[in-house]
Amino acid sequence: MDAFGFIGLGQMGGPLAGHLAGAGFDLTVHDKADVPAPGGAARAASAGEVAAAADTVFLSLPDGPATLAVAGEIAEAGGRRATVVVDLSTIGPDAAREAAVVCKAAGVLYVDAPVSGGRAGALAGTVTVMWAGPAGELDRRRDALASFSANVFHVGDEPGQGQAMKMLNNFLSGTAMAATSEAILYGLTQGLDMKTMLDVINVSSGVNSASRDKFPDRVLTGTFDAGFKTALIAKDIRLYLENTRAAGSPDALGGAVAGIWAACDRALPGSDFTRIFEFIRGGGGPD
Repeated sequence: MDAFGFIGLGQMGGPLAGHLAGAGFDLTVHDKADVPAPGGAARAASAGEVAAAADTVFLSLPDGPATLAVAGEIAEAGGRRATVVVDLSTIGPDAAREAAVVCKAAGVLYVDAPVSGGRAGALAGTVTVMWAGPAGELDRRRDALASFSANVFHVGDEPGQGQAMKMLNNFLSGTAMAATSEAILYGLTQGLDMKTMLDVINVSSGVNSASRDKFPDRVLTGTFDAGFKTALIAKDIRLYLENTRAAGSPDALGGAVAGIWAACDRALPGSDFTRIFEFIRGGGGPD
């Protein structure tokens, strides 16, 4: 059985690595922060040590520079065992393609495989994986992926295609969250009850991911605890906008939504992304 590595034990990576270890896979982990390793996993002092201990290394990192730095460490690792890097991060197509070049030069295959489902999905082991890489390599790792994913899609063969899929998904998610906030706030001005509005929307044509989950469980309750930072959705939608413009694809809505999220992140630094409801309620909007 292959040995696995996992680098990045944050809000998403920690639970995902925990599922791998809990399923009995041989796992070595590393995070630059002093966070505990999942039960059953060995802890390494560096990314290079992970690459020396594992055949396949999963990454769950915050952005492109972090992925590129770790890819470089793996490529340069002495005694490297790893032959495949599977990047579960959301970093944008350009960074994914650059990481693939760094890895290929060292004889390592880089797979662009971002995930969706938020921290709740990571904790439940039900995230969606958007695999852009050789289908045969995916098939060889289906058992490992099944430990933390309910849905695995082969979306393409080339690095960057997984990122494109993830960015357009997160654009739709962020649009739904902002639009539902506006719609619910309008209803409140008309004396409608929030729960009643959500009950109606969720069996009608306006249903979306925000109305179905984020609003009933995070906004209506006042907990605002989806476990996904405003800064991250703002980053993802900014990447979406940059790439749609580079591709010459329509971006009128993308520009408006990216502006709203960027302004929300500046106004509410460190916030959970469900707090965009409070931002819009307070009169916030795009610059």
